[in-house]
Amino acid sequence: MSGTIRIEERGRVLLATLSNPPHGLFNDDLVIALEALVTRAESDEGVGAVVLTGDHPDRFLAHYDVAELLEGAEDSPSVSPRVGRASLRVAGAVRKVPGGEAALGRTPAAGLIAIERFHETLLRMESCGAVFFAAINGSAMGGGCELSLACDFRWMAQGDHRIGQPEILFGFPPGGGGTQRLTRMLGTSKALGLVLDGGPLSPDAALEIGLIDRVEAAESLVEATLAEAGRLAGRPKAGVAATKRSVYFGGSMPLAEGMRLERAEFLATLPSDDAKAAMRAYVDAFERTGELPGYDREVMRKTLERGRFA
Repeated sequence: MSGTIRIEERGRVLLATLSNPPHGLFNDDLVIALEALVTRAESDEGVGAVVLTGDHPDRFLAHYDVAELLEGAEDSPSVSPRVGRASLRVAGAVRKVPGGEAALGRTPAAGLIAIERFHETLLRMESCGAVFFAAINGSAMGGGCELSLACDFRWMAQGDHRIGQPEILFGFPPGGGGTQRLTRMLGTSKALGLVLDGGPLSPDAALEIGLIDRVEAAESLVEATLAEAGRLAGRPKAGVAATKRSVYFGGSMPLAEGMRLERAEFLATLPSDDAKAAMRAYVDAFERTGELPGYDREVMRKTLERGRFA
């Protein structure tokens, strides 16, 4: 495998280092490794957060391997967007059939499987009970930028680095969710301008428009991100997952539908063991002191550190 993810456990946080020397390119091997990482973050109750960073000295991820994209383009017929959408629906359905992905992987439809896997993995990150941070240690272009957009928070190293979506300069739009997540994050005008221009942004410029959340000194980026990830990793995973789905998926629906999704997530998590334990602790403290714990600054300080009422 030319692309791997090295995982280091830091309490309830997984430090996941993206590696594909010598250029730090994003490719299908890294997508497969990312899929396995997300599966662990979903299923392991001991994982409350994931920090993604790169091992290239100047790059988080360079961009998707253009040679792979060119090979796929030369092996594929020209199709209309309507046919493309239908083909992707079929590929997505076949992936869910036992043995279907392996069978299609030996056909010209392998490219459809690869892009479906990438999109599905990024969507799973946005509905996962673990909080995802991108510690963007260098430049992140194209697919590398899109991976960071699917994280819940993006912290970037100060320096001569760039982040952006250059796909239009090759004659096609972003293919890993860039147009959709940027539009939801920045608004239509800023997203369209960024994608149609194709030029990258410096860390400070990206921070100014809201593409990233924080600029940190390069030498302290990973440890600072791990510290914040560790703080949020203490929140109950079911509540985190429900909140992320409500924000990411409900936030792009019409208001009535989004509110219905929020209510459904609320009702589904209210009877969870974590929720009942936290509510019982709050009620017990109120009955014991006669004061609302949520308005006691010391109680709230400790609660924010733990991630839950206890």
